Amino acid sequence: MANTGSGSLATILFLFMLQAALHKGAAQEPVVSQNLVTDNVSVVEGEMAIISCRVKDNDDSVIQLLNPNRQTIYFRDMRPLKDARFQLVNFSDNELRVSLSNVSLSDEGRYVCQLYTDPPQEAYADITVLIPPGNPIIEPARDEVLSEGNETEMTCTAMSSKPAATIRWMKGDKELPGKPKVELTYDKMYTVTSRLTFTVSREDDGVPVVCIVDHPAVKDFQAQKYLEVQYKPEVKIVVEFPQGLTREGENLELTCQAKGKPQPQQVNWVKVDDDVPSHAVITGGDLYIENLNKSYNGTYRCVASNSVGESFDDYILYVYDAPTTTPIPTTATTTSTTITTTMSYLEGNPDTAPSTEPAAHDSRAGEGAPRTVDHAVIGGVVAVVVFAMLCLLIVLGRYFARHKGTYFTHEAKGADDAADADTAIINAEGGHTNSDEKKEYYI
Repeated sequence: MANTGSGSLATILFLFMLQAALHKGAAQEPVVSQNLVTDNVSVVEGEMAIISCRVKDNDDSVIQLLNPNRQTIYFRDMRPLKDARFQLVNFSDNELRVSLSNVSLSDEGRYVCQLYTDPPQEAYADITVLIPPGNPIIEPARDEVLSEGNETEMTCTAMSSKPAATIRWMKGDKELPGKPKVELTYDKMYTVTSRLTFTVSREDDGVPVVCIVDHPAVKDFQAQKYLEVQYKPEVKIVVEFPQGLTREGENLELTCQAKGKPQPQQVNWVKVDDDVPSHAVITGGDLYIENLNKSYNGTYRCVASNSVGESFDDYILYVYDAPTTTPIPTTATTTSTTITTTMSYLEGNPDTAPSTEPAAHDSRAGEGAPRTVDHAVIGGVVAVVVFAMLCLLIVLGRYFARHKGTYFTHEAKGADDAADADTAIINAEGGHTNSDEKKEYYI
């Protein structure tokens, strides 16, 4: 019975195949009709592909599915091909749907949906097998430890993919252009290599460089490498004391802060074009000088170095005169009070007086620092003001003395032309004729 069933099935298949051959012979080229529809399929290697043959208006014609070698996979709901990976998903008068599991590259090609009409109709479903690349690998072309200012080169490789992958580069949040190279291998796979070249800076230390592989078979496929950059020390001099002007007799304390990669092991203090004072105390990055005087003026330099290079920072020392105080007299005039008040304003009241804070790394009140007031200049200005005020008082005194008051009498009219006093009296208007009228009586 089993043999008879097998023989009947074989006979039916033979008849159908014969019918198909006859139809194929009658039509030299297949007729593609919108009545028969299918879709192209892209599938990742190892996954499942679904092939669907659909008929819009079926007139009870037979539907079958053929492989790229035109071997019948399914005839109606029967599978003549001995490949268990093909399974029937759905069969009806209007659709034949078949699944193909564990797809491999050898399964790629054009599959045929065939409808037995007169003439027969065919529609084609192209299966494209996608092969993801291997894990991307970033390789530095040189030593992994980089130095600032140097150029570095990295390569990223995505091997054995289909189709060819695309590689992008990111350094931090910035995209950098790479130079890709695509190679087709003997097994019809693609290997893509991208080369990235850039100059590193100290800001790149610890920043990730990411190689991103774009491929239709995978998502978020990437590799990254963190940069390790060595750089020269950053040197900064901090004034610990004094906070204001540096004056004679005071102390000076400076601290040198140095940071680099690798960390500088030694910090040196030198004085430009001269020697550091003999009694200066240097402890690591600290410089301490007691009892300042003007012979210590100059530029003090802190120098730090590591395997990458050397850096320095300068501090310009200018020693001012020691501060002086003016005693307030017990019996001060208005002028002396004014002078004393002016001096107090300039030296004793930092909230209202012009700022005397020095600029960073420079104890002088010069370029880059608030201007300070010299006592000699103040004294000269005050002296000029006092002298001007005295001159003004003298002029005003003489003016008021000459204009105390003026009145006129007629006692000496005509006396202007007299040669002497007696003649003036005689020639005065009225002479003695009016003497009685001008008698004055005293009691």
